[in-house]
Amino acid sequence: MDSEKIIQDLNRMFAEPLPEFYKRRIVVWHDEDKEFVDRIGEITLENAKLIALTGTNAFSVKKLLCVEDTTNNYLLYCPISYSSPLDNWLLDIELYSQEFHADLASMWMDEIGIEQDARKPALRKCFKEYEKFFKGRQRRRQIMSQAVLPTGPVQLQMAIMAALAGLKEAKPNAIIRAVLKAGTNAEQNEVYQSFVQYNIDIAFRQMVAQGTGYTDVDADLGNLAMHILLTALTRTMRSELLAGLEGFISTAHQAYCYDFVSEWLHSDDHRSLYVLAKEVEERASLPLRFAKLSPADLMETELFPCVNEILLLKLMEEIKEQIIRVDAINAVVEKRRTCVWYEDVEHFYAGVYQLANMQKFYIEHANAFHTVEPYKVWKEYTDDYYKMDSYYRLFHMSYAKSLKTYHEVLSDPFAVVKEKVEGLYSHWFLEKLGENWSNACADNLRECGWIQYIPQQTDFYREKVARADHRVYVIISDAMRYEVAVSLAEQLRRETQSKVGLSSMQAVFPSITKFGMAALLPHRNLSVELRAGKADRLCVLADGKPTDAPNRDRILKSANEKSVALKYKDIIGMKRADRHALIRGMDVVYIYHDTIDDAGHGEQNVFEACGEAIGELKNMVRIITNEFSGAHIIITADHGFLYTYSPLREDDKLDKTTEDEQDIEIGRRYAIMKKGVQPAYLLPVLFLGGNTQYDAFAPRESIRMKMKGGGMNFVHGGISLQELVVPVIDYRFLRNDSWEYKNHKSRYDTKPVTIGLLSASRRIGNMIFSLSFYQKEAVSGNREAAMYNLYFEDGDGKTISDVSRIIADKTSENVQERTFRCSFNLRSQKYTNAQTYYLVIANEDGEQIAREEFRIDIALALDEFDFFA
Repeated sequence: MDSEKIIQDLNRMFAEPLPEFYKRRIVVWHDEDKEFVDRIGEITLENAKLIALTGTNAFSVKKLLCVEDTTNNYLLYCPISYSSPLDNWLLDIELYSQEFHADLASMWMDEIGIEQDARKPALRKCFKEYEKFFKGRQRRRQIMSQAVLPTGPVQLQMAIMAALAGLKEAKPNAIIRAVLKAGTNAEQNEVYQSFVQYNIDIAFRQMVAQGTGYTDVDADLGNLAMHILLTALTRTMRSELLAGLEGFISTAHQAYCYDFVSEWLHSDDHRSLYVLAKEVEERASLPLRFAKLSPADLMETELFPCVNEILLLKLMEEIKEQIIRVDAINAVVEKRRTCVWYEDVEHFYAGVYQLANMQKFYIEHANAFHTVEPYKVWKEYTDDYYKMDSYYRLFHMSYAKSLKTYHEVLSDPFAVVKEKVEGLYSHWFLEKLGENWSNACADNLRECGWIQYIPQQTDFYREKVARADHRVYVIISDAMRYEVAVSLAEQLRRETQSKVGLSSMQAVFPSITKFGMAALLPHRNLSVELRAGKADRLCVLADGKPTDAPNRDRILKSANEKSVALKYKDIIGMKRADRHALIRGMDVVYIYHDTIDDAGHGEQNVFEACGEAIGELKNMVRIITNEFSGAHIIITADHGFLYTYSPLREDDKLDKTTEDEQDIEIGRRYAIMKKGVQPAYLLPVLFLGGNTQYDAFAPRESIRMKMKGGGMNFVHGGISLQELVVPVIDYRFLRNDSWEYKNHKSRYDTKPVTIGLLSASRRIGNMIFSLSFYQKEAVSGNREAAMYNLYFEDGDGKTISDVSRIIADKTSENVQERTFRCSFNLRSQKYTNAQTYYLVIANEDGEQIAREEFRIDIALALDEFDFFA
């Protein structure tokens, strides 16, 4: 800094208004490095006198300022550094005077914006120590842009590290994280090497040592990562389980390491920790170690990704050994699905969970399937048994997703789980239910062709459509079986403002598209007509009129001229105005949808298609209610389907025993033949009321008839409940001004289920503790599942614990089956039992739903670290 600039700054200081009660201004110019001793004579001031301290004139200067001249402004030039404040005779004067410095450090502090009262000698010395860093203008700007400016040497060191790491906040956790993210090879770590370049690496090592207890940073950043992660691990795993790794664990620094990892783990940047954790796993041979532990030893640990794999392997190994512990599987899945990185193995956990549901069903129904009356078996299926179909579908949806990305560790064991699923479903459930149903319904089907006391598909138009008071929309989803409709109805109840009913009716036999679609049209009688030269030989007639797709619109209009038949695929891609034009003035609108049937006959993934169909049907409902102002929608199907994933056994197949000339039309699950034929092993079904020249037959249980070509796994046409039970969803959209909605608003407004604290005590005595919670309402009707985050905070709203998560999606009416146990870890800090702390329950959006008062009574003494105070 040149003399002219110094004079300008000094004159400006002396020209400023005096503080209150001051009669003059004294400025002390500190120049410990004696940079201006030879140039002090160049300084001339407009409104102040200059005195230079020599080390021997302190008494005379003090006498001058305190006695002889108490009115003039003075500049005291002090090129002296004192070893102790007691050596400074003018200390009292300096304390009420202003400081002035004319060096690079002062210039940098001026530029950065550090206030004069913060410019302590130690801070100034620290600026000079890192002169190489501050010579760069861009680096100084990085300090200026930080959230908080440094006020002491330690804060300045952290600010330098933060700037070199590209951080806006100079916090120890963020700095250490930035270094570890840049790699564990110190020589190749750009962030750490920048610390070395600007001589801040020593301060970094000191900071790391104080917080984590690790002192050999420069030798191996990989060992630093192991030290932090393994020390943090001891917070959720017993130390004796880590025998042999004690050199990487510091019990005294456990709290800091856990807080550090937990903060990183639950941040948006957790994938970078995943990479580091995988490296530490390999270095410490953790998979081999963890494989020897029990699930109970591992369940609370979410830090290392391999824990998920090992828990799954343990469950899958038990399943392979024919051990399926339902409660154990549910407990593991319940805990792990709230952990970070669950999504990496979500499909495997979801699949194992569905197997547990199937096994529970098996245990509860081991002595079932003996009902004699067919209508009672039907009711058992629609009330309960259909769930097994859903579990099977949901398992295979997860299994299909797992196949899209090969997992070296889990893919083969998961295939074994699939084999167990196939055994439970195909070789127990379908066989037992099929045998029970075939025996129960045989007489009704032989004598009537339908099940007594069950609504018939042939009555659909007359009972459901013709009697509608207002415009009615009918969506027919080809092959949507009952259990898929249950999921659709549940989602419509929760996601839309509506009244949704679900019932069932029996599909006409054979349960194939051309018969089912005909039965849903207006008619008095159904008949068939033989068409020569075609494999699909029979044409289905409604009152003598063909019912194939091109003729359905005409048949609808014959019953009500204000009717129209549309295809979902045609209207979904239309513009809004074009769609609206098609239904304008219509009383009856039929919409044909075929996502499931298309996938099944194309031998694609049937169950994935079921999920797609549910989404498409919900979308169609929204279009009808929003664009068409429709209020009444009926969603049904022409038939259901049987589907098994694995190839069929030979005893699941049946050779056709009749000669070809006797056959009229043969499918995998039905046979229509000339009258008088009596094929072996097939169950007779009265065909269309007996008013035809043909007889119909069906294989028992889930047997398929052998035919040329593929298509053995996805079949329909037969008499199984999965094929015959046709769902009928009666959807009523409720507008805000409707009487039903206004008078029963609470019944139809969808709300998330809520949770409450079950534990009675409101006092915490340990850094690690658990609390019990319960889900107040079951998920059903207009109550939807919800996710909640739980944590503790102090009176100022500062978070003082890690975050636990509850996925509240329990459907049981038993409150005891809707409980959760959550663990919490308090952050390392001082607590007082005189202060009130709060348990916070927040929803997924971060909104606080509840706050419960707590007292924390922990005798905890913490060291006051320089970097962490």
